[in-house]
Formats: sequence, C-alpha cells, structure tokens
Amino acid sequence: MFAVGVYAKASASWLRLGSGACSRRRRRTIGAWCRRPFHGVESQASSSGLQASQLLRMQVVAAPAVQNPAPQFEVGSDGFLYCEEVRVKDIQDALGPEASPFYLYSQSRIEANVRAYQEALAGMDAIIGYAVKANNNLMIMQLVRERGCGAVLVSGNELRLARLAGFDMRRTVFNGNGKTPQEIALAVRAECLINVDSEFDLENILAAAKREGRKARVLLRINPDIDPQVHPYVSTGLATSKFGIRTDQLRWFLDRIRQNEAQVELVGVHSHLGSTIKKVELFHDNVVTMLQVIDEISARGFHSIRFLNIGGGLGIDYERKGERIPTPQELIDAIRPCLAGRDLTLIIEPGRSLIGNAGILVCRVIGVKRNGDKRFIVVDGSMAELIRPALYGAYQLITLTEPGVAGEQMATYDIVGPVCESSDFLGKARVLPLPAPGTGLAVMDSGAYCMSMASNYNMKVLPGELMVQGNRWRIIRQRQRFADLLSGYRDLVALPDDDLEDSATF
Repeated sequence: MFAVGVYAKASASWLRLGSGACSRRRRRTIGAWCRRPFHGVESQASSSGLQASQLLRMQVVAAPAVQNPAPQFEVGSDGFLYCEEVRVKDIQDALGPEASPFYLYSQSRIEANVRAYQEALAGMDAIIGYAVKANNNLMIMQLVRERGCGAVLVSGNELRLARLAGFDMRRTVFNGNGKTPQEIALAVRAECLINVDSEFDLENILAAAKREGRKARVLLRINPDIDPQVHPYVSTGLATSKFGIRTDQLRWFLDRIRQNEAQVELVGVHSHLGSTIKKVELFHDNVVTMLQVIDEISARGFHSIRFLNIGGGLGIDYERKGERIPTPQELIDAIRPCLAGRDLTLIIEPGRSLIGNAGILVCRVIGVKRNGDKRFIVVDGSMAELIRPALYGAYQLITLTEPGVAGEQMATYDIVGPVCESSDFLGKARVLPLPAPGTGLAVMDSGAYCMSMASNYNMKVLPGELMVQGNRWRIIRQRQRFADLLSGYRDLVALPDDDLEDSATF
C-alpha cells in the first residue's frame, strides 16, 4: 500500500503499485490478499449459483447493457474499479479522505483517442485542434501537444496557457463571440488564427492589428442554421444562436476586409454546430454548406482561402445503452469525398471525444438516507466539482469503486452532494449496491466539461487531478486549499497563517 507521507513529497513523479496492491495481472484470479476484505462471499456465491468474481462485480454497479467504450476503466474480477493497472481504491487510500473528491485520468485512453483522429485523417492535410475549454489541465495540454495536436482557444488565459504548454501558436485558433480588445491584441501578437464572429468583432480585430503593426490571419465563423439535434444549451449552429454570422451578411464582411487588407488576411471559414452530436450526416451537411460559402468568397475575388474549420462536437457514449455513437473514422469518411480536389487544410476541434471518456470523478460516500420511498447516497462530490447533471440534466454512468455491503440487495438511489441546492445531484434513479460510509464512488466519463467548469460554490475547493499510466500514477494538478480561496484578500485584511491550513495530502 502507498505511504501518504511519501506520496506528498513525490507528487511530481510517477508512483508504482506497491506489493500490496492488486495489479491488472492478478485480477482474473482473486488472490488471498484481495479476498480477505470480503469474508463470506464464497458461501453467498455457492448458494446463489454465481461465481465469486460475478458476485463481486455485481456488488459494485448494475452492469451497463453494452461493452465499455473506455476499457481503461473497468471493474476487475476482485470487485474493484481499475484505471489501467491501478486499483482506484488504492489511490483513495493513499491520499486519504481529506483529498476527496479528485479527478483521475487514463493517459493511454487519451493517447488512443488522439490516434483515432490521426488514423481517420491519414492522407489529409489537417490540424487536430484540441478544444482547451473541455479540459484545461496543463499536463493534459502538453500531452496532446506532444502527440501532434494544435489548440482551440476561447479566452486570453487559455491562449497564455497554450503558449506555456508549448503549442505552435500558428496552429491554434482563437474563437469566441465576445473576445475583448485586449484578448484580440494578444492573439494577434501570438499569430493565432482568429475567428471573426460579428461586425464589432471584425472592427476590434482591425484595430488590434493596426495597433500591433501586424497582419491578422482571420476566418469567418459562419452560422449555417443546421440543427445539431442536441440539448439547446450546447447547440451553436442555429439561426437564433449567439454565435457566427449568417450568409446573407457575408458581403459586408468581405467588403470590409477588402478595404483593410493591410490589417487582415482572410484565410478560411469556420463553423461549429454544437456538442454531443451523434449523426455524421450533420457534419457532412455542414461541410457542403461551408464549401458553398468558400466558392462564393472565391467568386468575389478572394483566392487566399486555405483553411476549412468544421468545429468539433462529436459525442461520446455517456449512457451505454447500446446507442450507436459515430467514431472519428466514420466522421471523416462522411466528409472526405466532399474535400477531394480541394486545396484546403481541414481543421477539426475535438474536445469531448478526446478527453471525455478518459477521466472520472472519484468521491467518497458520506452516508445513505431515506425520505419516504426515496433513497439517497450522499457523497462529498457535488455540483461544485461536476455541474453537468445539474446544468444540463446530463447523464453519466455511476459506479462504486469497491464492493458494497455484503448480503444487501441492489436498490435505486439518487446520488447527491453536500451543496445547499436541491439541484445538487450527480445522478438520479441509479441502481447500486448499498455502500458503507467511506466507500468510493466514481462518476464515469468526466474528462471533459467537468473539472474545467468546477467552481468554489459553498467555499468548496477545486479538486486535485491525477494521471495513471500503466501501473503508475501521479498528481497533475494540486488540490486547492483554504488559503487559496482567501488569496484575493491578501494585503487587504489581516489573515493569520495558522487558520489557513488544511489537512489534505495534496
């Protein structure tokens, strides 16, 4: 078992499984060490006709109906949840309850997701622009950059972070419908590709380029009025969206750019339909529309169009109910014929499909309660750490990281947090075993739009983040501390140092 004290001193390096931990190589046969915590399981299995390994797996979660789309996270034959070769419970024990909740990522899953796009794009001139808004962890950004990705940015601080992560800034896209003049100036200096979203946005870009004495490379963000058939909060390509410009406004933008060719060069077009898209036909229709726009731009005398940016938005299998989710290969196969003979660099902006199924939120159970016929599992994770269920009504699979109470039946629970809001839930009507206080619980597929949307509501600190590679794990972002929450008051009020400490291990 890991020593927490040693781990706290070695947070920047990888830690390997100790001799007491169950590695993936031991999982198919339950060894003596793994069996000890589950006294009595053998007799239950004999009386029910189940193998011990089947019973242990049933004690963790009601199994989803389809194959796990991210096999780096799975329940072993010992009844514990694993991330690659590391037992999640061992990480929880090493860190201690004060460090809960935390995010945990699989490096091999991230790398596999990047490879899926690279293989799909083979033979094409393309940039895989990682959508930093999905997960802005610096170590993850460095990882995808090392694997060949560019970056898509939506704020000045994301731009600064991308530069710190070592991205080639000429292979980054600066996006957004409300870019400030200061942010635009930063993007011009960094030589990012800049998307034009509105009339005032173009005027701000022109002014920044003139002040900086540099020519800005711009793409026009087109609103194609295509319904992505997703939740309205993540739909961005409809006529009523706040994003992009309509094609009937195109002439004004082209005339304004022509009048200011010393400040801007029109190098491409961009469109983004929305998020969690599950039909490749929508991407095909979008590409057809955008190619028509390019042809119209060329007909008006602009022959410098080199980039076609089709945005991102490919969904992942959150529900695991057998629904067909397109792969990156299927997405690219749907649009590749349209691009034949076109001298264009394709830009695609995956975020969720690169990182979503590569992370989980790991919590601890505080207790179980019942109000009438309603059962609740109360955990230390909340809408402050993971807001998607409260914000969108989003569904994410939930499992225990270890077997539940032996001999107890499965029951239906709402999984709720400690935040003082009725909307503070991580999942509703989930069939799970009865967990004892302190039992680990994981919210799956939490790599994207989870940590990056976390908040300090109710003075909750932002959770730490860890990465697993094989049988090793390390911290990739420290958990916030109480002192961090008060940093904005320094030099304004007296803050006694002895009241600012907490007992978390990282």
